Amino acid sequence: MCTRVLWNTDGRYVMAGRTMDWPESTQPTIVAFPRGRDRDGGKVGDIVAIADNPLRWTTRYASLVTTVYGIGTVDGFNEAGLGIHALFLKSTDVGTRDPARPGLQMGLFGQYLLDQAGSVTEALALLDTFQPVMVEAHGRQATIHFALEDVGGDSAIIEFAGGEPVVHHGREYTIMTNDPTYDEQLDLLAKQDFSHPSSDTPLPGNVNPRDRFQRAAYYSALLMPPADRRQAVASVMAIMRNVSVPFGAPYQDFGVYNTEYRTVVDLTEKMYFFELSTSPNVIWIDFDALELGDEPLEINPYDTTLVGDVTARLQPRPVPF
Repeated sequence: MCTRVLWNTDGRYVMAGRTMDWPESTQPTIVAFPRGRDRDGGKVGDIVAIADNPLRWTTRYASLVTTVYGIGTVDGFNEAGLGIHALFLKSTDVGTRDPARPGLQMGLFGQYLLDQAGSVTEALALLDTFQPVMVEAHGRQATIHFALEDVGGDSAIIEFAGGEPVVHHGREYTIMTNDPTYDEQLDLLAKQDFSHPSSDTPLPGNVNPRDRFQRAAYYSALLMPPADRRQAVASVMAIMRNVSVPFGAPYQDFGVYNTEYRTVVDLTEKMYFFELSTSPNVIWIDFDALELGDEPLEINPYDTTLVGDVTARLQPRPVPF
């Protein structure tokens, strides 16, 4: 499931928040990747998912990301100030595999953009150079869509329908949740009248993607200029908590799911904030203070001894992609 909110109207800070909502743990790991890493976009961990013409590349930019199931990237940003967030979208259709085009498994789609692009515009220019290929993990296909933003405040939403990318590009595209498609979500939001906000304004309050989209749009439009970065992060995190899914909340065929974690990316100062729902602590990483050599650094956010600035606690460990 999940929700993404971008705050790009403050004039000082560009920040994006997301929730990860899922029926089980996604086994997240926070990883800092160095430049110059060789990747194979046809592998899912150690498994070869695309034997015919996989996309291969060497990373241009270092990045700081949260992984999913050890096979891909769902959230994070790079040293140039490009951020990405992968969210579930059941209607995703990447089409039939065309071996004439380099293939990229969906779990590495976001990582590829972080590795190779320094802005939203540069990332969108890469879409014609490869074909995304559907893969599966833990019994579910990677039917996902992507939100991008950069340090200049630009934004884009990328979905796939009939094998082709559907792109919404512009600073105004600040909210994303899940099904229905983005066009339909915008139409549903337009039917709401939030022009005179007050404590009596009726808001959609359930956990489905339509309600979360509209609630996030309402509250993000009310954000006030922060006194400092700390207040700016708190403002975005407050919205992410507002659209989080409580434990035990029912959701159609998914049964019961909840928000596993929340993140805030500060693209202006390259800070990454992470809040695990089952931990009492918010942790953060200062990207510029990382001592990043030739090997990835990682940290397990399920370690409940972590609190505050954990930049120095990232350790070099093998990462399967």
